[in-house]
Amino acid sequence: MIWTPRVTVAAVIEQNNKFLFVEELINGERVLNQPAGHLEAGEALQEAVIREVWEETAREFNPSALVGIYLWPMSGSDRSYLRFCFAGTASERNPAQKLDEDILDTCWLDYATLQAHSRLRSPMVLQCVQDYQTKPRVSLDLLRDVA
Repeated sequence: MIWTPRVTVAAVIEQNNKFLFVEELINGERVLNQPAGHLEAGEALQEAVIREVWEETAREFNPSALVGIYLWPMSGSDRSYLRFCFAGTASERNPAQKLDEDILDTCWLDYATLQAHSRLRSPMVLQCVQDYQTKPRVSLDLLRDVA
């Protein structure tokens, strides 16, 4: 069997000391996640995160830095996720744009509330915000699309 991690992108968006999250229904449970999703064929990483933020929050996203790259081997499964997490700013929500069908709602939470939350989509959710707050961010110049 060939091991292939699933490549995902995520966005940490901070405004007024609060972070933007999406609420999704996963296996019948309401969970929190950053706006995030899978990289699609032919798509650059920055294109993917801009698209995912739009689809899940109806906001235009402007990535400004890379927060980190995370490998999460999901326990009890043969799945692993390779997440590229971006920091950036987002526009106001476009009320005419519907959210992705998997998204129940969006919300802004401060760090303490996130820490106390018991239903995070994965351990990467909290780790990305912690790294955003404590680690140096990396220039997007690090990313290269090679044709």
